[in-house]
Amino acid sequence: MTANGGQEQSRWITTVIMSAALQNHEISTILQRQQHRVRYSESVETGSVIFSLSGVAFILADTQDLLMTREESFFKRIQKFINIHRNSFLVLSAALHGPEEWNVMFRIQRRFLGSNLRIIPVHNTAETVKLMLTIAKITSKPRADDIRNQVATTKAQIVENSPVWKMLQEYQLHCN
Repeated sequence: MTANGGQEQSRWITTVIMSAALQNHEISTILQRQQHRVRYSESVETGSVIFSLSGVAFILADTQDLLMTREESFFKRIQKFINIHRNSFLVLSAALHGPEEWNVMFRIQRRFLGSNLRIIPVHNTAETVKLMLTIAKITSKPRADDIRNQVATTKAQIVENSPVWKMLQEYQLHCN
């Protein structure tokens, strides 16, 4: 019997559309090793990884590269990316997130404040793949519905068993 009540945990496998520029990247290799179907496209933004069934898109950037390039050209790439993808994430990679790296992140956050872009700092490729798969998995249609139902059930149980809720019910009974 397994830890989750005797049911075998099925592996989650999905199709990933990646920028052709990432074809020889370690992220591509890791995703393929995990049996995900990886497709490459020249028509997507350079450095992007798209989980179409989940509706999420990631654009990868190395903080050190950003420190050496023109900020405005990078901002244009990000703007184009978030105009296309409603559920977008910028994955900022740095071995160490020191003051310079946090400053870059702050400038990006300030520039895209109020947009649908979410910025996630990571340290390495393994961490990048793990976070992308986690986000894609929990936002995929059957999983998102399951999670929503679990949250609603948990919330109802918490409210139902809450001493404050019981006290309010007793108070209401005494008032009537």
